[in-house]
Amino acid sequence: MQTIYRLNARELDNQFLEALRTLFVDKEIEIIVTEIDETAYLLSSPANRKRLLEAAEAVKYDHNRIELDPELLQ
Repeated sequence: MQTIYRLNARELDNQFLEALRTLFVDKEIEIIVTEIDETAYLLSSPANRKRLLEAAEAVKYDHNRIELDPELLQ
């Protein structure tokens, strides 16, 4: 059985460890820790990459910028 957990290091606590112990009672397990590179993940899909790069370009050149009147937000 293989299970992948994706969480922030701050979420590693005794409750998480107890859940692992309960799930894998009397089994030998292997824990592999890999740091996730969100940028690489988001750019891995060609369609997503294109969309993100276009959005970054729009921000860079102020394209499609909308200005809000702060008075309207109250």
